[in-house]
Amino acid sequence: MKGNNKNIYPVFNWILLRDNKEKLLKQKAKVLWMSGLSGAGKSTLAAGLEKILFDNGYLTQVIDGDNIRTGLNFNLGFSEADRLENLRRIAEVSKLFLNCGIIVINSFISPTSAIRERVKRIVGEEDFIEVYVNAPIEVCEARDVKGLYRKARQGIIKDFTGIDSPFEPPEHPDIELNTDQYGIDECVEQLFKFVLPRIEYKQ
Repeated sequence: MKGNNKNIYPVFNWILLRDNKEKLLKQKAKVLWMSGLSGAGKSTLAAGLEKILFDNGYLTQVIDGDNIRTGLNFNLGFSEADRLENLRRIAEVSKLFLNCGIIVINSFISPTSAIRERVKRIVGEEDFIEVYVNAPIEVCEARDVKGLYRKARQGIIKDFTGIDSPFEPPEHPDIELNTDQYGIDECVEQLFKFVLPRIEYKQ
């Protein structure tokens, strides 16, 4: 339900611009949105990319599903509506970081094309980098670090993506990382090389 916003007056027209902050940080802000099945390696890749970017002088912010649900979105469940709202809020937060000149690294299952298109519209297509972290469900289930697939198979967790809720693989991601074929370090290096020219600051 939309709030009554007739008395809201955004201040974006008189605060410092994103360009000012990118100049200060010497980087181009982007939002990386990593989607894929649970266990595909999204969070591990996000942490690895954050480290290599930091070591190269870039300021980033990682936004991860578990962390966001214990804070900002603690009041949301896992109904379809709540999942949509979860990702909408994350996209809006990502946009705030983007306007601060920061490189945002998101790792969320984001199971459908419609959901990914929605967050891309919020962020802005020119600033959105779609990363598909691809691993077959058999591999993800074998990893199952959190025991989620086991609980889904037992019926303890309902509407679990890949088991009783569909996952639509991105058809045209900006980059696809096959974590069943390459090690994490190799995938991080692939992602870093892809992202680097897109975040380099040029006056």
